[in-house]
Amino acid sequence: MELKELFLSTLIGQVRALDQFGTWANKSDEDLLNEKYVKTKEELKNIPIIADIDEMQVQDIRLIYQAIALAFEKLTSVMCSVVMEMSHEGFGRVVVFADDIVLCEKYFKDAHRFSFRTFEKLEQEGEKNLIKAQEKYKKYKS
Repeated sequence: MELKELFLSTLIGQVRALDQFGTWANKSDEDLLNEKYVKTKEELKNIPIIADIDEMQVQDIRLIYQAIALAFEKLTSVMCSVVMEMSHEGFGRVVVFADDIVLCEKYFKDAHRFSFRTFEKLEQEGEKNLIKAQEKYKKYKS
């Protein structure tokens, strides 16, 4: 399975697992991810520069990194953990690690505006993080 496909299928699994009431059952996977993670420049203009982040947005960001961790686990059979700390103002950090190796990390200063411009950018980001995670783990595992 290609890394992009693995990331997307894992992310969709994470998102759909949270749909307790079937709200998203009639949406295609791509439409659902577009709704959650893709924002055009015009949509971003409507989001204030300074604002508090809501819990749903924090959860959506966390799901991306949980999907990276789970995809890495599927590839390598090495268990990963995701640690995320986010202030109510949208400042924070997320770290994905396996054993004592940091596989992926990202700092946020305006997480309430977190998004991708296109669906392809979301795919590429997931693939890029999985490639880097594999390279780091191979380099630093003891």
